[in-house]
Amino acid sequence: MTDYAPRRTMMVDTQVRPSDVTKFPIIDAMLSVPREQFVPDNLREAAYVGENLDIGDDRVLLEPRTLGKMLDALDIQPNHVALDIGCGLGYSTAILANLCDFVVAVEDTEQRAEEAQALLSGQGVDNAAVMTGPLADGSEKSGPYDIIMIEGGVQSVPEALLGQLREGGRIACVFAEGNLGVVRVGHKLDGSIHWRFAFNASAPLLAGFENTAEFAL
Repeated sequence: MTDYAPRRTMMVDTQVRPSDVTKFPIIDAMLSVPREQFVPDNLREAAYVGENLDIGDDRVLLEPRTLGKMLDALDIQPNHVALDIGCGLGYSTAILANLCDFVVAVEDTEQRAEEAQALLSGQGVDNAAVMTGPLADGSEKSGPYDIIMIEGGVQSVPEALLGQLREGGRIACVFAEGNLGVVRVGHKLDGSIHWRFAFNASAPLLAGFENTAEFAL
């Protein structure tokens, strides 16, 4: 059986730490969560590469650098409740579960949601629940949330999803801009989202997050 622990350490030492991700809880979570368990079986050998990993259906597992820097920019606290949109097979949810009190994840197919929940349970993650539904709808019944992460590209974020962010909360996502993209972090103040640039990154555009005239940035 392959020992992936050295690859996990190399991922953190060569992709995450050099990208100015220094918060110990993030480093510790990325060193401890077995990324190879949260990808399709045929991609385990590629689980620690420094690029987005195609998991099918125009969806990706975000590269470690992007995920680490998003987590760092969000300043997640142990008492926070997080919403993980487009969790894939649950890797980002497992990382978030190490950082905050509870995580609600959303996947748009029942099969992927059930697989993610099973993988999380198999890893002993008992403070996360995976819901099924349109990604852009979030999970209003479990909100509001201190933190929202979107695991894919967006052109705009639906108002219904932004409404699930608690006052003072933060949201991070990759805004697709042509062939390039930027991660922005939004802070909710007085009921409005104030976006700021965080860093450059890219991810495929998620269904339901296309530009609309009403909510375009």
